[in-house]
Amino acid sequence: MNVIVNVNSHECDCECECEDVNDEEKGQECYVITVSAMSKTVDLRNGSTVTEFILVGFEQSSSSTRASLFALFLALYSLAMAMNGLIIFITWTDPRLNSPMYFFLGHLSFLDVCFITTTIPQMLIHLVVKNHIVSFVSCLTQMYLVFCVGVAECILLAFMAYDRYVAICHPLSYAQIMSRQVCVKLVSAAWLFGLINGIFLEYMSFRNPFCRDNHIENFFCEAPIVIALSCGDPHFSLRMIFVDAILVLLSPMVLIVISYARILASILGRASSSGRGKTFSTCASHLTVVLLLYTSAMFSYMNPRSTHGPDKDKPFSLLYTIITPMCNPIIYSFRNKEMLGAIVRALGRISLAQDESV
Repeated sequence: MNVIVNVNSHECDCECECEDVNDEEKGQECYVITVSAMSKTVDLRNGSTVTEFILVGFEQSSSSTRASLFALFLALYSLAMAMNGLIIFITWTDPRLNSPMYFFLGHLSFLDVCFITTTIPQMLIHLVVKNHIVSFVSCLTQMYLVFCVGVAECILLAFMAYDRYVAICHPLSYAQIMSRQVCVKLVSAAWLFGLINGIFLEYMSFRNPFCRDNHIENFFCEAPIVIALSCGDPHFSLRMIFVDAILVLLSPMVLIVISYARILASILGRASSSGRGKTFSTCASHLTVVLLLYTSAMFSYMNPRSTHGPDKDKPFSLLYTIITPMCNPIIYSFRNKEMLGAIVRALGRISLAQDESV
Protein backbone atom coordinates (compact mmCIF):
# COMPACT_ATOMS: atom_id res chain seq x y z
CA MET A 1 0.00 0.00 0.00
CA ASN A 2 1.24 3.48 -0.88
CA VAL A 3 0.09 6.33 1.36
CA ILE A 4 0.71 9.96 0.43
CA VAL A 5 -0.18 12.60 3.01
CA ASN A 6 0.57 16.29 2.59
CA VAL A 7 -0.51 18.64 5.37
CA ASN A 8 0.37 22.31 5.75
CA SER A 9 -1.12 25.45 7.22
CA HIS A 10 -2.80 26.56 4.00
CA GLU A 11 -4.39 23.54 2.50
CA CYS A 12 -4.61 19.78 2.81
CA ASP A 13 -3.88 17.33 0.06
CA CYS A 14 -4.56 13.81 1.22
CA GLU A 15 -4.24 10.91 -1.15
CA CYS A 16 -4.41 7.27 -0.30
CA GLU A 17 -3.75 4.46 -2.70
CA CYS A 18 -4.46 0.82 -1.79
CA GLU A 19 -3.10 -2.06 -3.76
CA ASP A 20 -6.14 -4.16 -3.03
CA VAL A 21 -9.41 -2.34 -2.64
CA ASN A 22 -11.03 -5.48 -1.32
CA ASP A 23 -8.52 -5.72 1.51
CA GLU A 24 -10.63 -4.48 4.43
CA GLU A 25 -7.71 -4.04 6.83
CA LYS A 26 -5.70 -1.90 4.39
CA GLY A 27 -8.73 0.14 3.47
CA GLN A 28 -9.39 0.81 7.15
CA GLU A 29 -5.77 1.93 7.65
CA CYS A 30 -6.07 4.23 4.65
CA TYR A 31 -9.26 5.78 6.07
CA VAL A 32 -7.70 6.39 9.48
CA ILE A 33 -4.67 8.16 7.97
CA THR A 34 -6.87 10.31 5.74
CA VAL A 35 -9.15 11.36 8.63
CA SER A 36 -6.12 12.05 10.82
CA ALA A 37 -4.57 14.31 8.18
CA MET A 38 -7.82 16.20 7.67
CA SER A 39 -8.18 16.56 11.43
CA LYS A 40 -4.76 18.18 11.68
CA THR A 41 -5.71 20.67 8.96
CA VAL A 42 -8.93 21.58 10.74
CA ASP A 43 -6.99 22.17 13.95
CA LEU A 44 -4.61 24.51 12.13
CA ARG A 45 -7.44 26.49 10.64
CA ASN A 46 -9.47 26.78 13.84
CA GLY A 47 -6.57 27.73 16.10
CA SER A 48 -3.91 30.34 15.57
CA THR A 49 -0.44 28.88 15.25
CA VAL A 50 1.22 32.32 15.36
CA THR A 51 2.16 33.39 18.88
CA GLU A 52 4.44 36.27 17.94
CA PHE A 53 5.14 38.67 15.09
CA ILE A 54 8.36 40.00 13.62
CA LEU A 55 8.40 43.69 12.75
CA VAL A 56 10.56 43.92 9.66
CA GLY A 57 10.53 47.73 9.63
CA PHE A 58 14.01 48.93 8.68
CA GLU A 59 15.64 45.52 9.10
CA GLN A 60 16.93 45.48 5.52
CA SER A 61 18.72 48.82 5.95
CA SER A 62 22.45 48.97 6.58
CA SER A 63 23.78 49.57 10.08
CA SER A 64 24.85 53.13 9.21
CA THR A 65 21.39 53.90 7.80
CA ARG A 66 19.73 52.51 10.92
CA ALA A 67 22.00 54.61 13.11
CA SER A 68 21.10 57.75 11.15
CA LEU A 69 17.39 56.91 11.33
CA PHE A 70 17.67 56.30 15.07
CA ALA A 71 19.23 59.73 15.61
CA LEU A 72 16.64 61.42 13.38
CA PHE A 73 13.58 59.75 14.89
CA LEU A 74 14.88 60.19 18.43
CA ALA A 75 15.29 63.92 17.79
CA LEU A 76 11.80 64.18 16.25
CA TYR A 77 10.25 62.13 19.06
CA SER A 78 11.98 64.21 21.76
CA LEU A 79 10.93 67.44 20.05
CA ALA A 80 7.31 66.29 19.70
CA MET A 81 7.17 65.15 23.33
CA ALA A 82 8.72 68.40 24.60
CA MET A 83 6.44 70.68 22.57
CA ASN A 84 3.24 68.76 23.31
CA GLY A 85 4.19 68.40 26.96
CA LEU A 86 4.75 72.15 27.22
CA ILE A 87 1.35 72.86 25.68
CA ILE A 88 -0.36 70.44 28.06
CA PHE A 89 1.33 72.08 31.04
CA ILE A 90 0.53 75.63 29.94
CA THR A 91 -3.09 75.11 28.87
CA TRP A 92 -3.90 73.22 32.08
CA THR A 93 -2.13 75.61 34.49
CA ASP A 94 -2.35 79.14 33.03
CA PRO A 95 -5.68 80.71 34.11
CA ARG A 96 -5.56 83.16 31.19
CA LEU A 97 -5.87 80.31 28.69
CA ASN A 98 -9.35 79.27 29.73
CA SER A 99 -11.09 79.56 26.36
CA PRO A 100 -12.48 76.50 24.51
CA MET A 101 -9.73 76.76 21.89
CA TYR A 102 -6.97 76.15 24.45
CA PHE A 103 -9.04 73.49 26.17
CA PHE A 104 -9.15 71.58 22.88
CA LEU A 105 -5.45 72.28 22.20
CA GLY A 106 -4.46 70.77 25.52
CA HIS A 107 -6.38 67.59 24.77
CA LEU A 108 -5.01 67.45 21.22
CA SER A 109 -1.47 67.58 22.60
CA PHE A 110 -2.32 64.86 25.12
CA LEU A 111 -3.62 62.66 22.30
CA ASP A 112 -0.46 63.35 20.29
CA VAL A 113 1.72 62.29 23.23
CA CYS A 114 -0.27 59.06 23.60
CA PHE A 115 -0.21 58.42 19.86
CA ILE A 116 3.53 58.72 19.28
CA THR A 117 4.32 56.81 22.49
CA THR A 118 2.46 53.73 21.23
CA THR A 119 4.72 53.33 18.17
CA ILE A 120 7.93 55.37 18.13
CA PRO A 121 9.76 54.06 21.26
CA GLN A 122 9.38 50.50 19.99
CA MET A 123 10.69 51.53 16.57
CA LEU A 124 13.71 53.21 18.19
CA ILE A 125 14.51 50.04 20.16
CA HIS A 126 14.25 47.89 17.03
CA LEU A 127 16.65 50.20 15.21
CA VAL A 128 19.44 49.36 17.68
CA VAL A 129 18.70 45.73 18.63
CA LYS A 130 18.55 42.64 16.45
CA ASN A 131 15.49 41.14 18.13
CA HIS A 132 12.41 42.53 16.36
CA ILE A 133 9.93 40.05 17.85
CA VAL A 134 6.71 41.26 19.48
CA SER A 135 4.25 38.97 21.21
CA PHE A 136 0.73 38.43 19.93
CA VAL A 137 -0.71 40.27 22.95
CA SER A 138 1.69 43.21 22.53
CA CYS A 139 0.74 43.54 18.87
CA LEU A 140 -2.96 43.39 19.74
CA THR A 141 -2.56 46.01 22.48
CA GLN A 142 -0.53 48.36 20.29
CA MET A 143 -3.06 48.15 17.48
CA TYR A 144 -5.94 48.93 19.84
CA LEU A 145 -4.17 52.00 21.24
CA VAL A 146 -3.38 53.26 17.73
CA PHE A 147 -7.03 52.80 16.74
CA CYS A 148 -8.40 54.40 19.90
CA VAL A 149 -6.14 57.46 20.00
CA GLY A 150 -6.10 57.95 16.22
CA VAL A 151 -9.89 57.92 15.92
CA ALA A 152 -10.27 60.24 18.91
CA GLU A 153 -7.81 62.71 17.37
CA CYS A 154 -9.60 62.72 14.00
CA ILE A 155 -12.88 63.57 15.71
CA LEU A 156 -11.29 66.16 17.99
CA LEU A 157 -9.79 67.99 15.00
CA ALA A 158 -13.29 68.26 13.53
CA PHE A 159 -14.60 69.72 16.81
CA MET A 160 -11.73 72.21 16.85
CA ALA A 161 -12.60 73.35 13.33
CA TYR A 162 -16.22 73.81 14.40
CA ASP A 163 -15.06 75.80 17.43
CA ARG A 164 -13.13 78.19 15.17
CA TYR A 165 -16.17 78.51 12.88
CA VAL A 166 -18.43 79.51 15.79
CA ALA A 167 -15.82 81.92 17.21
CA ILE A 168 -15.35 83.77 13.90
CA CYS A 169 -18.78 83.54 12.29
CA HIS A 170 -20.96 83.78 15.44
CA PRO A 171 -18.87 85.74 17.96
CA LEU A 172 -21.85 87.08 19.92
CA SER A 173 -23.19 83.58 20.60
CA TYR A 174 -19.80 81.93 21.03
CA ALA A 175 -19.75 81.81 24.83
CA GLN A 176 -23.23 80.31 24.90
CA ILE A 177 -22.72 77.75 22.12
CA MET A 178 -19.25 76.61 23.22
CA SER A 179 -19.76 76.60 26.96
CA ARG A 180 -17.43 74.67 29.25
CA GLN A 181 -20.00 71.92 29.61
CA VAL A 182 -20.35 71.55 25.85
CA CYS A 183 -16.56 71.40 25.40
CA VAL A 184 -16.24 68.66 28.02
CA LYS A 185 -19.00 66.69 26.31
CA LEU A 186 -17.33 67.03 22.90
CA VAL A 187 -13.94 65.85 24.18
CA SER A 188 -15.61 62.99 26.08
CA ALA A 189 -17.49 62.01 22.92
CA ALA A 190 -14.22 61.90 20.95
CA TRP A 191 -12.60 59.66 23.56
CA LEU A 192 -15.66 57.43 23.91
CA PHE A 193 -16.02 56.95 20.17
CA GLY A 194 -12.32 56.15 19.95
CA LEU A 195 -12.58 53.52 22.69
CA ILE A 196 -15.65 51.85 21.20
CA ASN A 197 -14.47 52.07 17.61
CA GLY A 198 -11.13 50.62 18.63
CA ILE A 199 -12.88 47.49 19.93
CA PHE A 200 -14.70 47.04 16.64
CA LEU A 201 -11.56 47.51 14.54
CA GLU A 202 -9.62 45.20 16.85
CA TYR A 203 -12.22 42.47 16.37
CA MET A 204 -12.12 42.91 12.59
CA SER A 205 -8.33 42.65 12.61
CA PHE A 206 -8.08 39.51 14.76
CA ARG A 207 -11.29 37.66 13.92
CA ASN A 208 -9.39 35.09 11.83
CA PRO A 209 -6.63 32.83 13.16
CA PHE A 210 -3.03 33.39 12.13
CA CYS A 211 -1.06 30.51 10.68
CA ARG A 212 0.80 32.09 7.78
CA ASP A 213 3.92 34.20 7.66
CA ASN A 214 4.35 36.31 10.81
CA HIS A 215 6.59 39.01 9.27
CA ILE A 216 4.99 42.48 9.39
CA GLU A 217 6.44 44.78 6.73
CA ASN A 218 6.32 47.88 8.89
CA PHE A 219 7.72 49.29 12.13
CA PHE A 220 4.50 48.73 14.11
CA CYS A 221 1.45 46.48 13.98
CA GLU A 222 -0.64 48.19 11.31
CA ALA A 223 -4.08 46.64 10.80
CA PRO A 224 -4.23 46.03 7.01
CA ILE A 225 -0.81 44.37 7.01
CA VAL A 226 -1.69 42.16 9.99
CA ILE A 227 -5.04 41.17 8.48
CA ALA A 228 -3.30 40.05 5.29
CA LEU A 229 -1.36 37.50 7.38
CA SER A 230 -4.48 35.76 8.72
CA CYS A 231 -5.52 32.31 7.53
CA GLY A 232 -9.11 33.10 6.63
CA ASP A 233 -10.44 35.35 3.91
CA PRO A 234 -9.18 38.87 4.74
CA HIS A 235 -11.46 40.67 2.30
CA PHE A 236 -14.44 40.94 4.67
CA SER A 237 -12.31 42.47 7.45
CA LEU A 238 -10.66 44.87 5.01
CA ARG A 239 -14.07 45.92 3.66
CA MET A 240 -15.34 46.59 7.19
CA ILE A 241 -12.27 48.68 7.97
CA PHE A 242 -12.77 50.56 4.70
CA VAL A 243 -16.39 51.35 5.65
CA ASP A 244 -15.29 52.39 9.14
CA ALA A 245 -12.60 54.64 7.64
CA ILE A 246 -15.26 56.42 5.58
CA LEU A 247 -17.12 57.19 8.80
CA VAL A 248 -14.08 58.07 10.91
CA LEU A 249 -11.92 59.85 8.33
CA LEU A 250 -14.13 61.28 5.60
CA SER A 251 -16.99 62.51 7.80
CA PRO A 252 -14.79 64.64 10.11
CA MET A 253 -12.79 65.83 7.12
CA VAL A 254 -15.97 67.04 5.41
CA LEU A 255 -16.96 68.92 8.60
CA ILE A 256 -13.48 70.50 8.77
CA VAL A 257 -13.53 71.63 5.15
CA ILE A 258 -17.06 73.07 5.48
CA SER A 259 -16.11 74.92 8.69
CA TYR A 260 -13.03 76.54 7.15
CA ALA A 261 -14.88 77.32 3.92
CA ARG A 262 -17.51 79.24 5.88
CA ILE A 263 -14.79 80.98 7.90
CA LEU A 264 -13.11 82.16 4.71
CA ALA A 265 -16.42 83.26 3.19
CA SER A 266 -17.23 85.24 6.33
CA ILE A 267 -13.80 86.89 6.50
CA LEU A 268 -13.79 87.84 2.82
CA GLY A 269 -17.01 89.75 3.31
CA ARG A 270 -15.96 91.91 6.23
CA ALA A 271 -12.24 91.85 7.07
CA SER A 272 -9.50 94.18 5.92
CA SER A 273 -6.75 92.99 3.58
CA SER A 274 -4.35 92.43 6.49
CA GLY A 275 -7.00 90.51 8.42
CA ARG A 276 -7.75 88.41 5.37
CA GLY A 277 -4.09 87.54 4.94
CA LYS A 278 -3.78 86.46 8.57
CA THR A 279 -6.94 84.36 8.36
CA PHE A 280 -5.85 82.74 5.11
CA SER A 281 -2.49 81.91 6.68
CA THR A 282 -4.10 80.39 9.77
CA CYS A 283 -6.66 78.37 7.83
CA ALA A 284 -4.03 77.15 5.37
CA SER A 285 -1.80 76.00 8.23
CA HIS A 286 -4.61 74.13 9.95
CA LEU A 287 -5.74 72.49 6.73
CA THR A 288 -2.16 71.45 5.95
CA VAL A 289 -1.93 69.51 9.22
CA VAL A 290 -5.37 68.00 8.66
CA LEU A 291 -4.53 66.93 5.12
CA LEU A 292 -1.24 65.37 6.27
CA LEU A 293 -3.04 63.29 8.87
CA TYR A 294 -6.10 62.33 6.87
CA THR A 295 -4.46 61.58 3.52
CA SER A 296 -1.76 59.39 5.06
CA ALA A 297 -4.34 57.53 7.17
CA MET A 298 -6.65 57.10 4.17
CA PHE A 299 -3.81 55.68 2.10
CA SER A 300 -3.12 53.12 4.82
CA TYR A 301 -6.72 52.09 5.53
CA MET A 302 -8.76 52.86 2.41
CA ASN A 303 -6.51 51.71 -0.46
CA PRO A 304 -6.55 48.17 -1.87
CA ARG A 305 -3.69 46.12 -0.46
CA SER A 306 -2.55 45.30 -3.98
CA THR A 307 -1.36 48.91 -4.36
CA HIS A 308 0.67 48.77 -1.17
CA GLY A 309 4.22 47.75 -0.47
CA PRO A 310 6.83 48.25 2.26
CA ASP A 311 8.38 51.23 0.46
CA LYS A 312 4.96 52.90 0.20
CA ASP A 313 3.47 51.97 3.58
CA LYS A 314 6.32 53.10 5.83
CA PRO A 315 6.53 56.75 4.61
CA PHE A 316 2.77 57.24 5.02
CA SER A 317 2.84 55.51 8.41
CA LEU A 318 5.60 57.86 9.53
CA LEU A 319 3.53 60.85 8.41
CA TYR A 320 0.62 60.19 10.72
CA THR A 321 2.57 58.60 13.59
CA ILE A 322 5.33 61.17 14.14
CA ILE A 323 5.30 64.07 11.63
CA THR A 324 1.72 65.18 12.31
CA PRO A 325 2.03 65.02 16.14
CA MET A 326 5.17 67.12 15.83
CA CYS A 327 3.55 69.68 13.51
CA ASN A 328 0.36 70.11 15.56
CA PRO A 329 1.96 72.20 18.35
CA ILE A 330 3.80 74.39 15.84
CA ILE A 331 0.77 75.05 13.66
CA TYR A 332 -1.94 75.32 16.31
CA SER A 333 -0.07 76.86 19.23
CA PHE A 334 3.39 78.37 18.79
CA ARG A 335 2.19 80.77 16.09
CA ASN A 336 -0.33 82.15 18.61
CA LYS A 337 0.64 85.31 20.52
CA GLU A 338 -1.35 84.33 23.61
CA MET A 339 0.34 80.95 23.71
CA LEU A 340 3.79 82.52 23.31
CA GLY A 341 2.96 84.94 26.12
CA ALA A 342 1.89 82.03 28.32
CA ILE A 343 5.18 80.25 27.57
CA VAL A 344 7.15 83.35 28.57
CA ARG A 345 5.15 83.61 31.82
CA ALA A 346 5.68 79.93 32.56
CA LEU A 347 9.43 80.20 31.97
CA GLY A 348 9.50 83.30 34.18
CA ARG A 349 7.74 81.43 37.01
CA ILE A 350 10.19 78.53 36.69
CA SER A 351 13.17 80.90 36.75
CA LEU A 352 11.78 82.72 39.79
CA ALA A 353 11.20 79.45 41.63
CA GLN A 354 14.77 78.38 40.94
CA ASP A 355 16.15 81.69 42.20
CA GLU A 356 14.11 81.41 45.41
CA SER A 357 15.30 77.86 46.01
CA VAL A 358 18.92 79.00 45.71
